[in-house]
Amino acid sequence: MPRVLYDLCGIDENLRFSPYCWRVKYALAHKGLDYETRPWHFTDKPAIGFSEQGKVPVLVDGEQTVTDSYEIFRYLDRTYPDKPLLGSGEAEARARFLKFYAERSLAPGMMKTIVMDLYNALDPRDREYFRETREKAFGRALEEVHAPSRGLSQLDQALEPLRGRLGEADFVDGEAPAAADYLLFGSFMWARCVSTADLVSNADPVYAWMERMLDVHGGLGRNAMRIVDIEGAYAN
Repeated sequence: MPRVLYDLCGIDENLRFSPYCWRVKYALAHKGLDYETRPWHFTDKPAIGFSEQGKVPVLVDGEQTVTDSYEIFRYLDRTYPDKPLLGSGEAEARARFLKFYAERSLAPGMMKTIVMDLYNALDPRDREYFRETREKAFGRALEEVHAPSRGLSQLDQALEPLRGRLGEADFVDGEAPAAADYLLFGSFMWARCVSTADLVSNADPVYAWMERMLDVHGGLGRNAMRIVDIEGAYAN
């Protein structure tokens, strides 16, 4: 039985934008593991009911079902120890810090920058659900959250630690990418897939890192469908 990854999709089934699913796709590529994806919508909760929760990524590997991107990293390292993702002990603790850095420092600025692009990239059946749940979380309308100038300024400040590290090495994890890079780059793939917003200038060391990350694992990120690849979609 092939490994199966349930993967959030948008207005086209091949538009896959979840930052958490992108983390897992890079991790699976890092391990050299074959898998197939199943497109999933926010409103299709029954399709992943077997996982006893309602979010993706969901990885099915034989008889094992694993949820949460970070827990999937841990599972992959335990089950397939070659080519470690996280390392152990202090190394894993540092990777977990970067998970929170991505989610709590990088994602908020990105969200302010791209939220309406993201909304328009969703399958129409998911838009009401997305609006209702996100507006409840934000405490205001999506249109009020959407503030690209403020978002880019917030992101620019949040990227300073990453710039420091990328001034020393090509990848966050050193000479080659591993968990730290994938945990961070998932957020950049999220923005890249649904928006044309330029998050950083091409003179920024983060931009050079993004370009390298797009090309690793056979161009996994660079070859992914973007909203601009769907005729007429970006005008929504």
